[in-house]
Amino acid sequence: MFIRSLTLATLVAFTGPLLAADNRGPLEQDQGKFRPLIVIAPSSIDPTQVKLKEDLEKADNKQKFTERNMVLYTVNYTNIGTVGQRDGKDLGAQDTNALIRALKLGASTGTKVILVGKDGEKKLEKTVPPDTLDLAEFFGAVDMMPAAEKDAVAPAEPEPVAPASGKAGTKAGKGTKQAAPQVLED
Repeated sequence: MFIRSLTLATLVAFTGPLLAADNRGPLEQDQGKFRPLIVIAPSSIDPTQVKLKEDLEKADNKQKFTERNMVLYTVNYTNIGTVGQRDGKDLGAQDTNALIRALKLGASTGTKVILVGKDGEKKLEKTVPPDTLDLAEFFGAVDMMPAAEKDAVAPAEPEPVAPASGKAGTKAGKGTKQAAPQVLED
C-alpha cells in the first residue's frame, strides 16, 4: 500500500507541472494566428457591445474582420461572476480570468475595447465613453501595422541543438554530415 501511495504521489508531482504548463490563456493560444478584438462591458446589453456586434454583422465589416484574421472576445460582469466568450462561444471561468489578467487592466469606468496584435501586444485601446467606437479605426490600426507583425506566425518550439562536429575549419550546419550517435555498451 505504501508503494502505491508513493508511486501515485510521484506521478502527480511530475505530471502536475506539465499539465499546468499546457493550460495557456486564450491570448497566448491566438498569438501568431489571430488579432483579438476584446470588449469588456458591465453587461451583455451594454450599448457599445450591442452596436459593435451589429456593425460586425454587416457584410462589408464581416469581410474586413475575417480578412484581417481578427477574432471577437467579449467579457461581461454579472452578479454571478465574469462571463467570457470567443466568437460567441463560452469561455470557461479560468480562461476568462486568464484573458483579463493578460490584459493588465487598471480600474476604469465604461466599456473597454482593445485590439491585440498577432504578436500579443496591445495595439489600440478605447474606453467608451468618453471615446467613441468606430470599426474603421480598428481596421485602420491593423492596416498600419508593420509587415513583420502582419506576417507574424505562432512561436515555434525551439529546435534541438545539434552537437558540433570535431572537424576543424568547418562550420556546423553548412553541408557537413552529422556523425551517427555512438552506442554505448554496459
